[in-house]
Amino acid sequence: MTLSGWIIYNGSLNSEKFIDFACMLQSAAHKQKMNAMIYKNNDIMSYLSLHPQIIQDKRKDLPDFVIFTDKDIYLAKQLELLGIRVFNRAKAIATSDDKIATYQRLAELQLPIPKTIVAPKSFTEKISSNFYQIDQIIERLGLPMIVKEAFGSFGEQVYLVNTKEELREIIQTIHGRPFMFQEFIETSYGRDLRLQVIGSQVVTAMKRTAKDDFRANITAGGTMEAYKPTKYEVDLAIKATKAIGADFAGVDLLFGENDEPIICEVNSNAHIRNIYECTNINPADAIISYIRKQLSTTGEQI
Repeated sequence: MTLSGWIIYNGSLNSEKFIDFACMLQSAAHKQKMNAMIYKNNDIMSYLSLHPQIIQDKRKDLPDFVIFTDKDIYLAKQLELLGIRVFNRAKAIATSDDKIATYQRLAELQLPIPKTIVAPKSFTEKISSNFYQIDQIIERLGLPMIVKEAFGSFGEQVYLVNTKEELREIIQTIHGRPFMFQEFIETSYGRDLRLQVIGSQVVTAMKRTAKDDFRANITAGGTMEAYKPTKYEVDLAIKATKAIGADFAGVDLLFGENDEPIICEVNSNAHIRNIYECTNINPADAIISYIRKQLSTTGEQI
């Protein structure tokens, strides 16, 4: 029996990189003799009633699996309620999308992360005097430091602040949104690693470098080169992926003292075009192979 799947991306995003990711997965599925249809998330709507349902226009039959490259976690959960195996699961996507939730999970498992202080939640538009206890935060983390919003992609919503006044200005700008204060890993300025984890394997990895930016994201102008990770880096990336309950993820590692790896981010929807062009290894092929194995194995938990 031929397996059939849906690949879902967000219909509100016009960037070619989102469609390209879906197409790479579809091509890999077809190579392995699996049917795969690409849908926008707005092609399929959740219908809430006594029994979980969806509203769709293009096809009536439900798939054997869904590859969810979007962050519409309500739709992902609805598909799970219909008994469809979703890669990645809604809970994993939600944890990955929320950097605070990710760091809490990593810290719970005692995995290495930058020292982090979660900003207290405020329900007022005006910031009261010393609500954020800036002096204590500077004393604990030092300057410069990173201020990072809980939600953001491609290195955006991440700010390097050098002075107390800059810190006040950033807080004033993002007040009301969830964010955190974080130790600045100076030894990793402008460089990091991206390891692509699928199941219990790292299938490929690259080193990213930026000359004029503390962030090494390719989208932010960084360059890339193929990288052979150490056993410890591989083990750490796999543990980080499993920590958020993901089937696959792009794990970003920073260079700490003596190049000891520190987990920066676990991205459940990491795009794979750059790492494929850098290393000539296509993670989409391994993702599809992993899905096939998972669907043929009963009772296996991630």
